[in-house]
Amino acid sequence: MTRKIGIIGDGHVGSTVAHYIVTNGFADDLVLIDKNEAKVNADAIDFREAMPNLPFHTNITVNDYAALKDADVIISALGNIRLNDGAKEDRFSELAYNSEQVKSVAAKIRDSGFNGIIIAITNPVDVIASLYQQITGLPKKHVIGTGTLLDSARMKRAVAEKLNLDSRSVIGYNLGEHGNSQFTAWSTVRALDKPLTELAKERHLDLDALDNEARHGGYTIFKGKGYTSYGVATAAVRLAKVVLSDAHTVLPVSNYREDYDSYLSYPVVVGRDGVLDDVSLNLTDEEKEKLQNSADFIKTNFKKYSEK
Repeated sequence: MTRKIGIIGDGHVGSTVAHYIVTNGFADDLVLIDKNEAKVNADAIDFREAMPNLPFHTNITVNDYAALKDADVIISALGNIRLNDGAKEDRFSELAYNSEQVKSVAAKIRDSGFNGIIIAITNPVDVIASLYQQITGLPKKHVIGTGTLLDSARMKRAVAEKLNLDSRSVIGYNLGEHGNSQFTAWSTVRALDKPLTELAKERHLDLDALDNEARHGGYTIFKGKGYTSYGVATAAVRLAKVVLSDAHTVLPVSNYREDYDSYLSYPVVVGRDGVLDDVSLNLTDEEKEKLQNSADFIKTNFKKYSEK
């Protein structure tokens, strides 16, 4: 079966996503779309010139929305990073510009006849995922955001460094908004076959500091190089691979939560048909309150924007 992926937005993140896919042979056909025609055509040629030295071949199409009709997955990496506006670290500062771009792109995706899975990276990702779903008319389970799949990875990196472990040996989730109201659900985190809350007492770990590191890790990277790319691109490609292979993998991604009437990150089972099943976490009362606060934050801020 031919595997086809579309990437909309060929900036730092989109081109990193494309490079990861091409160099690993994750797709047979790749559609690259960007308003900057010179840049996207240059990348397409660059990828084609990489192929003689790769063990894989990828067919590349540029700026053709009609080619998305039979795509399995579309990854939305478009956007204008505005995390440096003043002193405020807030992904909602990107909403005004990004939502206008998404409205236009989503309509073109809808008109192409696309009926696959949309993976949103574009910030603020929980709201952007909702916009894509509303405009394309795709089932809610077919529109997913990378959400706290990235923030959970940041938490694992921070915890693993404190414990001198491979970050893949840490399990657990960050939940809620991919933004300031997210939080590490420490009741879900384990390492060395122990709950991290127990290890924290034994190893004198500061859980608040680790939670803060996960929440603000993206801004640290942004301040260093002006953008983030590798972490989120890898999260998006992993999610796309889970869909393509119908892997039925539990991932903390942004998905529509009927109980909160909002997109936010909470672990679900993901496969070829998008969100396949829910996962029931035994959260503490404090974590449940934080999750509700995060949902309220997303809805309140989106309402403020929509009323402008």
